[in-house]
Amino acid sequence: MPSRDFKRTDRVGAELRRELGLLVHAAVRDHGLPSVSVSDVEVTRDLDFATVWVTALLSEQSKEAVKALNELAGEFRRTLSRSMRLRRVPELRFKYDDSVDKGERIDSLLRQEGARPTGKAGED
Repeated sequence: MPSRDFKRTDRVGAELRRELGLLVHAAVRDHGLPSVSVSDVEVTRDLDFATVWVTALLSEQSKEAVKALNELAGEFRRTLSRSMRLRRVPELRFKYDDSVDKGERIDSLLRQEGARPTGKAGED
């Protein structure tokens, strides 16, 4: 029997990411939340919990946005239970994904380093 390259948790996570992306977008619009988007969803093996990673347009507003999304998690879960074909929808936990911020910081540092005059290779 061929090995499975795609686990059930991966499939559920991908479906949750699609559905939650739409729900979060609507919540941002309807509730006046800071602009955020869903970057990834990690589901536990037993499908009891899902960590939803979000990125914010303005990183200063990330804590406010994550707090509001965690307060709306129950509402999102109820909506998902109606739209998804799962026996039990995982409990949602929203967290801020700071990888974009870190990448931008590294990029700006590299640009600053590239702007500095450097000597020829081997000179110190």
